[in-house]
Amino acid sequence: MTKNVFVPGLTELQRAEISTVEISGGLRLHGLLDYESLVEAEEFDFDELLDRARAELRAFDGSVDAIIAHWDFPTSVIVPILAAEHGLPAPSLDSVLRSEHKLWSRVLQRESVPECVPDFCGFDPFDPNALDSIDLDFPFWVKPVKAHSSQLGFEVRDRAEFAAAVETIRAEIGRIADPFDQALARVTVPEEVRVAGGRTCLAEQIVTGTQAAPEGSMADGEYRIHGVFDMRKDATGHSFAHLDYPARTVPESVRDTMIEVTERYLRHVGYDNGCFNSEFMWDADTGQLWLIEINTRISQSHSDLFVKVDGTSNHTVAIDVALGHAPEMPHRKGHFAVAAQCMVPCYEDGVVTRVPDKSRIDALRRRFPDTVVNIDVAPGDRLSQLPNQDPYRYKLATLYLGAADHDELEQRYQDCLAALPFEFEEVD
Repeated sequence: MTKNVFVPGLTELQRAEISTVEISGGLRLHGLLDYESLVEAEEFDFDELLDRARAELRAFDGSVDAIIAHWDFPTSVIVPILAAEHGLPAPSLDSVLRSEHKLWSRVLQRESVPECVPDFCGFDPFDPNALDSIDLDFPFWVKPVKAHSSQLGFEVRDRAEFAAAVETIRAEIGRIADPFDQALARVTVPEEVRVAGGRTCLAEQIVTGTQAAPEGSMADGEYRIHGVFDMRKDATGHSFAHLDYPARTVPESVRDTMIEVTERYLRHVGYDNGCFNSEFMWDADTGQLWLIEINTRISQSHSDLFVKVDGTSNHTVAIDVALGHAPEMPHRKGHFAVAAQCMVPCYEDGVVTRVPDKSRIDALRRRFPDTVVNIDVAPGDRLSQLPNQDPYRYKLATLYLGAADHDELEQRYQDCLAALPFEFEEVD
């Protein structure tokens, strides 16, 4: 029997990736809410979005067989609530929020995997004496307990940089913090992580090294890993330039430890019947392994890379788990030995005046078959006003590339950068 699978904020790219998924009886894919409301909106009302999603599901003339989350908050928290209301497999709301809340997650990491946790403390960014409560030496990171990607995350090296970072955070934190407070009201938050509610911030020790990310699932208590990715930063050391699959920059023994630490943490927080991806930093000089964070969903950035190397998207696993099936994932059945998601970055503000046209993109895809080019800006956009950007660079486009080996992959990336012209008008 055909299964009805609902994906909040469904995009055409996701629809194409999910087309690689095969399940017994087939599946019928349905969007739930829209991308603009869940990802791009200037303001979010969590309760209102949840009620709209409920109404769409009630109006559906058929069975609701699975609901899967691919986007960050609010989608990541709406889905377990809806799934529970429909009696569908999904992680508990408590276990998701424990990991979504960066300070709460750090406290639980310190309980379960203390050997991998950097020094940290929570603070209220609206407290004029906040810096006095932070027991860390400069430099350190500051970030909200909930934000998209690396938004509002700053490396601060002295009191002046701390003050500037906090000023920016105060101005912008409410966009995510206020709806996050609506979600947190549904669970019991420990006293030690309440601080300023959703507007709490985290100060954290800076760690360095080689970054990698396991991805997997927990289904009916059975823990599985279906891929490990390299996360390569750009020359500034602040922003990601590449996600490479399969990982090769850390030894197998270190990857095994990453996988074991992730499982220990997930079992500690009671996470089950869901997908995850975790991020680690390994210092080759000292052998120290640091846990950066654990996300309670598959990574969409990984999806096309799985298709290129393994033959199907990681949506296969997400859908299996959401349907209550034991997840299955093919291994190395794709057209390429290696694949990468690569950014086309810009480090200066400006107004976009020209982007690569369809003919250039089509020519590039003929030259490098199966390449995906997503242009993330349009003429007239001012880069500093784009939503969901990190503080250190602007993303002009995202490329998904496959190749026979890593040297060829890097050359294809450089060739793509040269073949995709962007032009800008300078701004004061």
